[in-house]
Amino acid sequence: MSKPVRLCWPRLLTACRPQQWTKNLLVFAAPLFAFRFEVAVWLPAGAALAAFCLISSAIYLLNDCLDVAADRAHPTKCKRPIAAGLVSVPAALATAAVLAVVSLSLAAAVSVPLAGVVLVYGLIQVGYCLQFKRMPLLDLFCIASGFLLRAIAGGVAADLPLSPWFLLTVGLLALFLAIEKRKAELRVIQDRGVITRAVLERYSLPLLLRLESTVATSAFMSYSLWAAGPALRGAPTSWMLLTVPFVLVGIFRYQLLSDPDEAERRRTLDSEHSSEKPEDILLNDRGIRFTLAGWLATTAVIGVISHLNR
Repeated sequence: MSKPVRLCWPRLLTACRPQQWTKNLLVFAAPLFAFRFEVAVWLPAGAALAAFCLISSAIYLLNDCLDVAADRAHPTKCKRPIAAGLVSVPAALATAAVLAVVSLSLAAAVSVPLAGVVLVYGLIQVGYCLQFKRMPLLDLFCIASGFLLRAIAGGVAADLPLSPWFLLTVGLLALFLAIEKRKAELRVIQDRGVITRAVLERYSLPLLLRLESTVATSAFMSYSLWAAGPALRGAPTSWMLLTVPFVLVGIFRYQLLSDPDEAERRRTLDSEHSSEKPEDILLNDRGIRFTLAGWLATTAVIGVISHLNR
């Protein structure tokens, strides 16, 4: 008889993937892009952040429980606590249920619409875990929807109007990252000969490159239209056009890092950072950090000037 896995809180916390919570900072995009810095705006947005941290961890636990066999065949995912047998499946599922209930309760305490956004996010992600991740193209839209709903949640929580160009930009950039993730996963198959996702059999690198080109161009154009200002129901001021070059450079930089030849050149320097994990590139690549810092600094200056001129 096998020895039962003892519940270890640090390992359970690791299984919740707290390092992925940085994605939930996207809930602050709506207040930031609207140049709204009042406590009454950022406090409910902070509650939305907490709700998404909880619900996303619940989804990660569910996904890892369903993907135990596939994760054990993956070169890096095999180290996850559930795949490694450090956290039992029943304990993970029970924790996921508790986190989901607490998340929805917290969101409902802020507003019913926010709870609705969190619920829709949860349902889509559960569908992704159970079936949608095996369906080509639909899997990409499910991944992108998670980021889009985070951005919507920030606006809903703070009761801010959401520009259609803002939403389109977030959705397209999220779709871009999802495509880059699939490109990196295809490289794992080529390198190791192990298919870790059934849906990857339906993708090819040429197809993903065509999708990448279409989505990257569309994202840049939608951001430019948002930056054009109030005349196009976009940014609060057309001075945001000054940030357009940073967005273009950021897209180009990410495409460079995700290029198969460039990834191969970088493999010997840092094998852990790949476009399979977008958060690693966003947090660890120097070029991306400088580009993001330049965008934030420019946006902050424009926001302060715009706020003072009100």
